[in-house]
Amino acid sequence: MEELLTVAIGGGLTLQNPVMTASGTFGFGREFASLVDLNQLGAVIVKGLSREPSAGNTPPRIVETPCGLLNAIGLENIGIEAFIRDKLPYLRQFSTAVIVNVYGKTPKSYADVAAVCDCQEAIDGLEVNISCPNVAAGGVSFGVDPQAAAEVVSAVREKTGKPIIAKLSPNVTDVVPIAEAVVSAGASAVSLINTITGMAVDIFSRSPCLGNITGGLSGPAIKPVALRMVWQAACAVDVPVIGIGGITNSRDALEFLIAGATAVQVGTANFTNPRATTEIIDGIRAFLREEGISRVSDLVGTLKLPS
Repeated sequence: MEELLTVAIGGGLTLQNPVMTASGTFGFGREFASLVDLNQLGAVIVKGLSREPSAGNTPPRIVETPCGLLNAIGLENIGIEAFIRDKLPYLRQFSTAVIVNVYGKTPKSYADVAAVCDCQEAIDGLEVNISCPNVAAGGVSFGVDPQAAAEVVSAVREKTGKPIIAKLSPNVTDVVPIAEAVVSAGASAVSLINTITGMAVDIFSRSPCLGNITGGLSGPAIKPVALRMVWQAACAVDVPVIGIGGITNSRDALEFLIAGATAVQVGTANFTNPRATTEIIDGIRAFLREEGISRVSDLVGTLKLPS
């Protein structure tokens, strides 16, 4: 590993650099392998997985907006068993860490997925999705309440010794109590933010553009909100914070690191620029060398507040 870029993200997991792919935007890695050298990434976080396959929401499920993207995929997925059988063998060949995004409708269903993952050596960690706004049960219903969020993380922790990243929702008044609750329940790190609930209307049909009516807004439009919430979480908890939301270039990523994020995830940018992740890694490396910073961890949390 290149010492300049290595980061520890909790639970004993060290990444070769702080740039990860956000779940749901990079498939299972193979989809981008002809465009991106997967060995260069800090981690691949795969598409969200539940215990059983799920068909997701009724189409249409994606609509573009100014400076962003609304999606209501609804966590369509092949199920954890199919992932381990059909997708994980491909990812094993790379040196990049593999993190599985876990979803359920009850704490037990989250825990059931975690138990299956726990015995898979090729899975380096779990990201517990308690923040998806596009499903009828589970998801954001857990992420907006500290006690419910803690119950999910605690149930997962009972079934695995792997690092747990709790993915938090922006659709709350105050993220700090939720971050504190999941850390107390056993989370090794927190990631934020997931998408912000929004909608779009077709003026000619006078109907919602999404079959689910509302969806999750991602992309550059949400970056200022994400940056603020990452800073708040980093000030409140003593575990690594992973920043997500509108990161399209290395300058965006550096802002999150300075605000307190130990690592970042790149999501919607993968759709507009499939090489965004590796370009961001190169940009961070160049900045550190230009500024004479010996390790990326030395940049984390260096925000200078007004006196």
